[in-house]
Amino acid sequence: MRALRTAASGMSAQQLNVEVISNNIANMNTVGFKRQRAEFQDLLYQNVERMGAQSSSQGTVVPTGIQIGAGVKAGSVYRVTEQGTPTQTGGRYDMAVDGRGYFQVVLPSGETAYTRAGNFSVNGEGQLVTDDGYAVEPAITIPQDAVDVMVSKSGQVQVISAGTTEPATVGQLELATFFNEAGLEAIGDNLLMETAASGSATVGTPGDAGLGQILQGYTEASNVDAVAEISALIVAQRAYEMNSKVITTADQMLSVASQVKS
Repeated sequence: MRALRTAASGMSAQQLNVEVISNNIANMNTVGFKRQRAEFQDLLYQNVERMGAQSSSQGTVVPTGIQIGAGVKAGSVYRVTEQGTPTQTGGRYDMAVDGRGYFQVVLPSGETAYTRAGNFSVNGEGQLVTDDGYAVEPAITIPQDAVDVMVSKSGQVQVISAGTTEPATVGQLELATFFNEAGLEAIGDNLLMETAASGSATVGTPGDAGLGQILQGYTEASNVDAVAEISALIVAQRAYEMNSKVITTADQMLSVASQVKS
């Protein structure tokens, strides 16, 4: 009874679908989060009668044949990188990228990670860091006597120190882009890592061709659409129930077959 295995693969696929949707919903308020979408592929087919096979000595061929599918499998979980809505916070160290590009972050291992979450802070040395204390790259250090911090749309960081009126430049933010952003590997903490699928990072100044601009005092909201996710959750639930019904039906058919007496 192939239907048992086929429906079981369908239930497994919809379970994965629900898990992806639940992660999206859980991160609705995560700064810079990009929603994911599960995509599926059909499994191998058994050719009971192959199309195009010769069906007579006169050269006639089978027009369509008979193929029986074996179910479904997860093909990929795709990250949708569309822009989230900029949310005004008023924080002097909060920044959002309006357009393409990722902030660069130096991990304790020395590797470079990438993020869209621009809710930065400063550590005890005045260095611009993430919530976990990872330094932003290139390094930006705010003087202790700074009374105001300004970040231009092009990423230039300037400060006004106590007793002065002229702003002084203390650093320049840069953004990284990838040929295939969906190929980045998420490692948690709003961080992404470069992979062979994403391609190498191309670093440039905000506002340059192909790069977004910096919005100071804003953070980028998650791009999760609550209504769309709830609708997708309902569809996944119904698909799971229908596959479960197929298993029940196949079980009943097997039960009838087992009761047949010779």
